[in-house]
Amino acid sequence: MNTIGVAGLGLLGRGIAACFLGYGFRVLGFTRSRQTHEAARRYIEEAIHDLVDRAGFPAALVGQWQGRYTAVESLEAFSSCDLVIESIVEDVEAKRRAFDELEAVVRPEVPIASNTSALPISRLQQGRRHPQRFVGMHWAEPAHATRFMELIRGEKTSDEVFQAVARLARRIGKDPSLVEKDVPGFVVNRLGYAMYREAMNLLEMGVADVQTIDRSFRNAVGLWSTLFGPLRWIDLSGGPALYARAMTPVLPTLSNATELPARLKELADADAQGITNGRGFYQYTPEEAAHWQRLFHEHAWLVRELAQKYHPAEGDGGQDR
Repeated sequence: MNTIGVAGLGLLGRGIAACFLGYGFRVLGFTRSRQTHEAARRYIEEAIHDLVDRAGFPAALVGQWQGRYTAVESLEAFSSCDLVIESIVEDVEAKRRAFDELEAVVRPEVPIASNTSALPISRLQQGRRHPQRFVGMHWAEPAHATRFMELIRGEKTSDEVFQAVARLARRIGKDPSLVEKDVPGFVVNRLGYAMYREAMNLLEMGVADVQTIDRSFRNAVGLWSTLFGPLRWIDLSGGPALYARAMTPVLPTLSNATELPARLKELADADAQGITNGRGFYQYTPEEAAHWQRLFHEHAWLVRELAQKYHPAEGDGGQDR
């Protein structure tokens, strides 16, 4: 796989393109909007400088990547690609329309990955000419810096495609999580949604305010989550026997609601978009929004450095040592 097609150049799509360019691949970036093309090129330029300045990539990369990047306005250009990554809006019908176009031009053996955080891959495979080549590829922002990637096997994904995409993920500095069963939300979002629901349950019960809930989580989970997952943390902080005793009386009191939390629905109905429009669980001025975005990106690089030191990716799937 030497030529990568990225269909969709939103925030994640342009980061995906930058990641592959940083590792020496040829990339074709597709969007029909000239304005989006221009924004993507500016973002990629900044991301390449990030890789050079923060991750020790060769300085020559700054002047080289443009020669390996082609902006295209038609998916027909993807006929030369060895892998295509679809990264458009999270909408099943929109993705299916994109897949229809791609399957008309991409060679039958070329894997097609969908960058999705929750849509079932097995559902996206339905009606495809070659369903075995479709695989889920869940990226995280900033895509050129993080080591995170979930690879999701749909019901019809072939072993050959799944393992080939996993090898590719390691080539671009990722430590991929191989999700063998296609369940809604995959792994990371199922864990996250359970935590978000309980955080909002505590808020609605009046146990603590927004700042206190965030502070508690940050100062406890934030201490260990960069180095350990929850199951490793159980082993290191008392073991399963201790947690079995501690969890037994608490579990019945946790939220198991199947409806959206009232506070979340209220904010969503008011079009709260977080730092995008300054309204969420907190209020943000443009300067505050920019501050938190910069802080997050700085932290992503620190996490990458720490993770590479203590958890170098291995050839067996990146399992913890």
